[in-house]
Amino acid sequence: MTQPFEIFLTGTPGLEPVLLAEVQACGFADARLVPGGVVFDGEWPDVWRANLVLRGATRVLARIGSFMAFHLAQLDKRARKFPWSDVLRVDVPVRVEVATSRKSKIYHAGAAAQRIEGGLKAAGFVVTADAQVVIKARIDDNRVTLSVDTSGESLHKRGHKESVGKAPMRETLASLFLRSCGYGGAEPVFDSMCGSGTFVIEAAEMAAGLLPGRSRAFAFEELATFDPGAWDGMRRMGDITHPTVRFYGSDRDAGAVRMATENAVRAGVGDFTTFENMNAADIQRPEGPPGLVICNPPYGGRIGNQRMLYGVYAGLGEALRARFEGWRVGIVTSDAGLAKATGMSLEKGPPVSHGGLKVRLFQAGAL
Repeated sequence: MTQPFEIFLTGTPGLEPVLLAEVQACGFADARLVPGGVVFDGEWPDVWRANLVLRGATRVLARIGSFMAFHLAQLDKRARKFPWSDVLRVDVPVRVEVATSRKSKIYHAGAAAQRIEGGLKAAGFVVTADAQVVIKARIDDNRVTLSVDTSGESLHKRGHKESVGKAPMRETLASLFLRSCGYGGAEPVFDSMCGSGTFVIEAAEMAAGLLPGRSRAFAFEELATFDPGAWDGMRRMGDITHPTVRFYGSDRDAGAVRMATENAVRAGVGDFTTFENMNAADIQRPEGPPGLVICNPPYGGRIGNQRMLYGVYAGLGEALRARFEGWRVGIVTSDAGLAKATGMSLEKGPPVSHGGLKVRLFQAGAL
């Protein structure tokens, strides 16, 4: 594949426009919204860079080809003729997933996957159920589109967060919520219910210019299109920018504070993050300029007793209104009633899937 091809970035449903803004800011100029994510045209170095630099994308799929198929025999024939060796290595096992089949005469996903697997085997490739390299097929209106998942593990797995607590916020989602709040890396961030520190660490990394994919491996490293030398040059980083502001987290659980502190050190942001053990109602404004308070408090469907939580939110809101003049606020919750209990005037964002629930980001401007 020497010509540009379509690169599809899967994103969190409800936050695709925020992902698009990030993709464009990272220099993928022709990026555009599509159902489920963002696409742009590029080549293999663009695939590698997207995996390395994008904070909000969940996966990066390279669309390696398509053809029409109106029945299983035709799918089998065309899968056998497909130029798999342009992208795949015969010494690396592969597996096939048929993501969707709609408005097509081929409607049985399992049978379709078997035909594509047959084409791979006929070309000399090993197909195993646990392979790290995944071919994803989508059949829409009798057109079969083949993609390779170039990420491997979901991109929220940055490679340095070993400790997590209950109902953790995924790094990809945290970065999109930060961006939704207008955070750009130049102001302090405070998470008053920090858990394992995701919001704080993500904000500190953004401020320091640390690339999200710097500490992990990717599936594209196992493809025939991979250039190790070019990749090493791409991910080689210069000096870390030491932020002029600090990043703060607090939690009533001492174990969570320990986890967050350890995670920050592993991420390379321990020198400019601070975590303390305290209740949300007791938080104090840090010295220095105002910034952003953002948190993912417990909500009834996730953790805790619903009735008791109204008091928690009320205490947080009182502390923010009394001590955080000039700070903006972002609160992630599934319950508008809990957000209202803070006593702040909050703007409600779109519904977003998180932990099996639909949550929203509720925002307040400068207090």
